Amino acid sequence: MKRLFNYAAVLLLGAVVAGCATSAITGRKYLKLVDSSAINDQAALAYKEFLSNSSTKVVTGTANATAVKRVGNDIAAATMRFLKERGIADRYNFNWEFNLIQNDEVNAWCMPGGKVAVFTGILPFTGTDAGLATVMGHEIAHAIEEHSVAQVSNKIAAQGIGQIIGVASATTDNKWIDALNLTYGIGAPIGMLKFSRDDELAADKAGLIIMAMAGYDPNQAVKFWERMASAKSGNQPAEWTSTHPSDARRISQLQSLIPEAMKYYKK
Repeated sequence: MKRLFNYAAVLLLGAVVAGCATSAITGRKYLKLVDSSAINDQAALAYKEFLSNSSTKVVTGTANATAVKRVGNDIAAATMRFLKERGIADRYNFNWEFNLIQNDEVNAWCMPGGKVAVFTGILPFTGTDAGLATVMGHEIAHAIEEHSVAQVSNKIAAQGIGQIIGVASATTDNKWIDALNLTYGIGAPIGMLKFSRDDELAADKAGLIIMAMAGYDPNQAVKFWERMASAKSGNQPAEWTSTHPSDARRISQLQSLIPEAMKYYKK
């Protein structure tokens, strides 16, 4: 039994080492045990289902809806140029979509593969195209940095060596589907994934660079988060009780990253 355990441990370690990847913008190391294109395909199906749901109202033909698509396409184009310059664009087979959703919730998200939704509830805080680029750049950064892929991979690793062996040998009946469901929640839109505080701060950094490359002033990101902070009432929960960093920490980090992001900024 001990020998079997040791053998399984070696296999697990080997799979983890072989599955290490480096994110495109921040250079963070992460575990990658699943195929990105397969995750993107699952996200595309979930996004289509979300849009077709009777409770989802897609806003079209308005200035705000046009702005969401315009800013989204600017960011997508700049991001793909960045990836091509580094010779890694083939890793990102994204089929971009940008939609404004009538919903009072202050929220926006980007599914793996570039499927973006912006809720109307966040528009009073974005204010300008640069504010919108702050939000969309941050959410798109989650997808480019493959935070979802990392979370699914971590779930697989936690489930043990048997699951990993199944992933390595799977074809159409992918073993990691169970991990995907556990990570996102059965029936929950993939874009609703809750990221860790480290992921959120990494997306802030990558998003700042992405919006700068797309021609939006990174300084406006700080102003957006200051508006968000001032709109909140009551005591804020301690930072360690939430997956999101505190507004103060987020603003402080963004301010420290402005000089780096400005290197990419072209009006």
